[in-house]
Amino acid sequence: MCDGSRLKQAPGLAAPGTARRANPALVLGCLAMAGVVFAMLQSLVAPALPVIAAELNASTAEISWIVTAYLLAAAVATPVAGRLGDMFGRRRMLLIMLGLLAVGILVAGLADNLALLIVGRVLQGAGGAILPLSFGIVRDELPRERVGVAVGLLSALLGAGGGLGTVLAGPIVDHLSWNWLFWFPLIIIVLAAAGIVFGVPESPVRAPGRVDVPGVLLLAAGLVCLLLALSKGHGWGWTSGTTLALLGGAALALTAWVLIELRVRAPLVDMRMIARRGVWTTNLVGLAFGIATFGSFLLVPQLLELPIATGYGFGKSVSEAGLYLLPTTVAMIIFAPLSGALDRLFGPKLPLVFGTVMAMASFILLAVAHTAAWHVLTAVTMTGVGLGLASAAMTNAILANVPPTQTGVATSINTLMRTIGGSVGTAVLAAILTSTASSGHIPTDAGLTTAFWVCAGALAVALLAALLLPRSARPATD
Repeated sequence: MCDGSRLKQAPGLAAPGTARRANPALVLGCLAMAGVVFAMLQSLVAPALPVIAAELNASTAEISWIVTAYLLAAAVATPVAGRLGDMFGRRRMLLIMLGLLAVGILVAGLADNLALLIVGRVLQGAGGAILPLSFGIVRDELPRERVGVAVGLLSALLGAGGGLGTVLAGPIVDHLSWNWLFWFPLIIIVLAAAGIVFGVPESPVRAPGRVDVPGVLLLAAGLVCLLLALSKGHGWGWTSGTTLALLGGAALALTAWVLIELRVRAPLVDMRMIARRGVWTTNLVGLAFGIATFGSFLLVPQLLELPIATGYGFGKSVSEAGLYLLPTTVAMIIFAPLSGALDRLFGPKLPLVFGTVMAMASFILLAVAHTAAWHVLTAVTMTGVGLGLASAAMTNAILANVPPTQTGVATSINTLMRTIGGSVGTAVLAAILTSTASSGHIPTDAGLTTAFWVCAGALAVALLAALLLPRSARPATD
């Protein structure tokens, strides 16, 4: 599956297959710390947005740029940095990403106005390639028989980071200040970077070629236009001139990008690699899971925080709603490593199918019944099981279907698809809740039910794609 002629040994590094001195536990521990922080920063800020808006005297529309700026930067930087990691070394690029992330955290922590905070969030989002680069390093440094379980464990910890961000945001803001949302992650990032500097060797695998500058610019322009339209379309109006112009610009830029990528000798993204059945099916699953995952983080807290007087809300605080999501995190920690073990025995298709089924069932349960605490707790636990199995399986499926020289960019594209799915899901679900809201702008029970069914439908598409995944795919090592 892998063309050995495309491998290139970097000067001064050991040839592929020779003994390595890296400690697998140290490598995994350092990568886990870096990934957990990035995952936390995705979810840590959202619950605190009202507090930050009040302290910085910002409107709802203005404060939303804290999330939008992070999303745009991550979407653009992830595939570019993934490709650069394949070309110049994943460890080197990971340290650059950690540096950007640390600077972004420092700027945000010191910010006393919205503009500076947004700059910090852009720099944080630019560290988005931490996750795919980490998966590539795992493939490079660990023995083949350990890769599946290691990816599962790393996926579990990354998922746990996102869950912990939601849970910890309330107590940190209540007892300290919103600036401390950034100081704690900064400490962990510094420790992770030090561990990677001294404990993780550079990979000898390189993908020869030059930086595809036109491809980078067109992809960046297309993604910014697309995600900006999806993020702001609800406020601007879906039929407004600005929204339609952005969507049109995205279509033109991305179409031109694909055409250029098919013609240049060293493309940013190899379209022939994307067209492989094991890759495009996994990316379609990632897109659908992005819709459902962000749907869970959007819909379940809303349901829990709605007043009891509505007849279907639970009247919980932000902190209490976060605790309801803890079973999701615990289930991911348990089942993501199990996904890696199943991958080692049967390949990635089995855990991907099972995970998708569990996640889809969780949203079906919420659509049918969400009036009692046990309904919600059962559903979020099932979501965690599904995410744990599927997240690790998606990464292992990508690794099984691409050569080592394309690991970084391939896993980056899968991460990007989940991000785009999250943006689509957030836009669609917010539109559903708004269009069905009561006169007091409170989401109705019918609106929440419809939104849960939309998430279940997205995962039904993911299930069809997962069933098309080649059964016999095994990780390539040369």
